[in-house]
Amino acid sequence: MYLLVVLLTMFLLPAGSIVAHHYYFGLPYSLLIDTWFVFWSVGVRLIIGGLRQFFQPRFTATQIFHMRGDEVLPVIREMGIANLAIGVVAVMSLWRPMFRLPMVIVAAIFYGGAGVRHASVKSKGRNEMVAMACDLFVAAVLVASQFLQPHFYM
Repeated sequence: MYLLVVLLTMFLLPAGSIVAHHYYFGLPYSLLIDTWFVFWSVGVRLIIGGLRQFFQPRFTATQIFHMRGDEVLPVIREMGIANLAIGVVAVMSLWRPMFRLPMVIVAAIFYGGAGVRHASVKSKGRNEMVAMACDLFVAAVLVASQFLQPHFYM
């Protein structure tokens, strides 16, 4: 289930939304990349992840960070609250475009840093490999999207 959610929110749903938006409204792809990656890869993904971290912190502890003790669970729950908060603002950026650039900056730093951290772990499991690849991909897409368009956020 984890792999499916990650693949949908980090690749398939943003790409599909970009193509559909371009097809129906004729906007250039370059103007749609940050809109839909912020919505799906940052917003929806972090809301889902944040809720799971809050209600099922053991999954993140064991499957992503390879931790076995219960003492880390309160920290993961708080991380879930932070992810939920970021995700909500990112989803709202679909209706409040002025939220988009700050979310691009926050997510590029967050996903880039998380991806580098995952890459530094010597023995990665499948879930951590997926998390690393997706985090680095989305950080790169968000940074690149800012070089493809003029800024209309003001």
